[in-house]
Amino acid sequence: MRNNGKHIILLSVALAAALVCAACSSTSPAGGPIGPSSTNETNATVQEEPTEAQTSPKTDDPANTAVDFDHELDSYKPHKDKYNFYFTYKTVHAWWDAVALGMEEAQRQFLDKGIVITYEYMAPNGASAEDQAQRLSAAQQGNYDVIGVDVADEAVISPILDKMVDSGTKVMTFSSSDAAKGCKRIAYVGNTHNYQDGADLTEALCEKLGHKGKVAILVGSVGAPCHEDRARGAKDTIAKYPNMELVATEYDLDSVDLAYDLTLQILKDCPDLDGIVCCNMSNPVGAARAITQKKSDSVIVGMDHDEEALRYLDDGIIYCLGVQDCFSIGFDTIQTAVKIADGNTPGELFPEQTDEPTTVIYQKDAALMLELLYGEIS
Repeated sequence: MRNNGKHIILLSVALAAALVCAACSSTSPAGGPIGPSSTNETNATVQEEPTEAQTSPKTDDPANTAVDFDHELDSYKPHKDKYNFYFTYKTVHAWWDAVALGMEEAQRQFLDKGIVITYEYMAPNGASAEDQAQRLSAAQQGNYDVIGVDVADEAVISPILDKMVDSGTKVMTFSSSDAAKGCKRIAYVGNTHNYQDGADLTEALCEKLGHKGKVAILVGSVGAPCHEDRARGAKDTIAKYPNMELVATEYDLDSVDLAYDLTLQILKDCPDLDGIVCCNMSNPVGAARAITQKKSDSVIVGMDHDEEALRYLDDGIIYCLGVQDCFSIGFDTIQTAVKIADGNTPGELFPEQTDEPTTVIYQKDAALMLELLYGEIS
C-alpha cells in the first residue's frame, strides 16, 4: 500500500481484513512499535535489566506493553462524510511506515462508520528542511482539510507553519518532532519527551559502564527537534558524571551507511571508546555493524524497533533500545486531524499535545519484540 511514502492512501477491504487479523494475533504486518496511547506528561518507561533469577508473566514483559493493536475511535461524531489530508515527514524510512499502519487502522474504522478518509503521505528520500518547505508550499495550494507536518528543522519550518495558519490553513504537527515553542500550529500528536528519552538511554549506558568511560553520540539530522533533544538529554546526563567523557558528537543524517562510517572513524580516533548513544532508528544499526566489524567492546544504546537493531539487541551487541509507539502516533493523528478539520481547537476533544510513550527494552525483550513486530521466533 505504501510506496516510499509517496502516494494517496485509500483503504481496501483486503487491508482492513489483514489489520483485523493482525490485531487478533498481536503480530504486526509490516513492523512498527504498536502500543497504548497516553496523555501523561512524562511517558518514557525505563525497564530495569533483570537478573537471571527474576521472572515475570509474559503480560508484564516490556515488549508486550510497548506493542498493542487494540485501538478504537472515540465517541466524536465527524461533521462530514469525506476528509482529505496531507502529511509530510522527514524522510522515507521504516519508522514512518509504522506510523502509517496506525493511520490505516483509524482510516478503516472511520470507513466502517461511513466516513471516507483519503490522505497523501509524502517525504523525500533524504531529510531536508528545504524540501519540506517546498512540499508545504505546494500542499497549501491543494484541497486539503488539514496539513500535518513532522518537522524537519524547527528553525526553518516553524515560521512557515505560522504563515500557513495566518492564511487560514489548518496545520497540525505529528510523529516525533513538534514545531518550535510558540508556533501557531493547532496541535501535535507524538513523542513529547525526546529529551527524557535521550537522558534515560544515556543513564542506562552510564550505569552499565559504572559511570566512567569515553562516550560518543550519533545524533541524526541537523535541526530535527527529536534528534537534537535526545542528544541534549544525552549530553546533560554525561555531564553529571565527572568520570564520563564525551569524545565525539556526529550527525549521521538518519543514514545507516553514514552512521557506520562515522562509527568507524570514531573508533579510529578513539580506539578505547566505551559507549555510543544513538539518537534515531538508523544509527544503532550502523553503529552495531561497525562495532561488530572492529570487534569493539563499546556499549550501544539507541532508539526504536528496526529489525536488524532488534537482532543486535538479541545478540547482546546493542545494550538497550527505546521503542516509540508509532502505531498510536498514526492512529491518534488521524483522529485529531478529523477534529481539527471540523473547526475544533485543543480542549475537551483533544489536547494541544497528545503524548505517546517510549519503552526502553533490553536483551531479554528482543526475541518477543521480533516475534510481535516481524513474526520472527528465535
